[in-house]
Amino acid sequence: MSNKNKLPFTRKNFIWLFITIAILFIGFFIMTLDKEPHGFGFLGITLGPIIVMSGFIFGFFAIFRKA
Repeated sequence: MSNKNKLPFTRKNFIWLFITIAILFIGFFIMTLDKEPHGFGFLGITLGPIIVMSGFIFGFFAIFRKA
């Protein structure tokens, strides 16, 4: 089998990418739970963005991971 017929992503990569999407969704959802004006509370300024950033980092590794 030639290398040109092989897909770049495997099933594991897609599973990791779906987990990444879930982490991003959770992070953005946490930011919406903040009850402070304009989202300037702990959830909107600190916790939510940390979870979203970790989701993007997780996605970076999911894309470049060799299965």
